[in-house]
Amino acid sequence: MLVLFPVATLAAEEIVGSIKTVEGSAVVVRDGGLLEARPGIRLLRGDVLRTGENGRIGVIFRDDTLLSLGGDTEMAIEQFAFAPGAGRFGLVLHMIRGVAAFLSGQIAKLAPDAVRVETPVGTVGVRGTRFLIRIEG
Repeated sequence: MLVLFPVATLAAEEIVGSIKTVEGSAVVVRDGGLLEARPGIRLLRGDVLRTGENGRIGVIFRDDTLLSLGGDTEMAIEQFAFAPGAGRFGLVLHMIRGVAAFLSGQIAKLAPDAVRVETPVGTVGVRGTRFLIRIEG
């Protein structure tokens, strides 16, 4: 039996970033399944990051954007495009609940209008370099 199937699947998908740090309870929801979050896991468009009450996740995207999720947080990676040579840029995150800190990378510097964080109550357009967002309830 070969263990190459997951690797082949990842190779066919565009890797948008990776998990750098994990504390406590945290998972990645991918294609309806759950992966235990751990450093080094490569993230894909469509992945949902979910932390437990005591969980924390630190992510770095390919354009050097940094994202830190606090406890009881859920965020989906809706869109990611970073192809400077082709002029393609985009980062759209959908935050469902919790707390997140964001430090913008190259996409926000090169195409600020291409970065946004959607929430249940509105959309945050990224015009600066860093912000903290909390969704309660």
